[in-house]
Amino acid sequence: MKILLAVDGSRHSLKAVKCLIEHAGWYREKPAVELVNVHLPVPRIRGMGAVVSASQVRRYYDREGNAALSKARKLLDAAGIPYSPRLLVGPVAESIVKQAGIARCDLIMIGTRGMSAAANLLLGSSATRVVTLSPIPVLLAK
Repeated sequence: MKILLAVDGSRHSLKAVKCLIEHAGWYREKPAVELVNVHLPVPRIRGMGAVVSASQVRRYYDREGNAALSKARKLLDAAGIPYSPRLLVGPVAESIVKQAGIARCDLIMIGTRGMSAAANLLLGSSATRVVTLSPIPVLLAK
């Protein structure tokens, strides 16, 4: 089984990592994990290229993404679960669903803050958007 595990470094996303680790024994083999962090693109401002180079922006994405993945990587390493880290830039939910398709994942796991329906409606939720967009099953860890 191949699982896309989306994390952002928050305690809520680490609950999804711990959930995957706790239930890894349910599968015949340890699941292969596509460990993903998605960063929203830096807004493009006219003249920005004169001050900030594309390589500086890429280093920023790499630094932030690796920091967000670091705790999840440690937990997966300690559990002996193989994973492939991916740092993506783009709209969060759309990027997660697209990567799950590219990697041919069987399941998407994502942590959620567990907001009420009213709060979710007002504030929006990446997890809710992933559930809406995904053609493959999504497991929300609360």
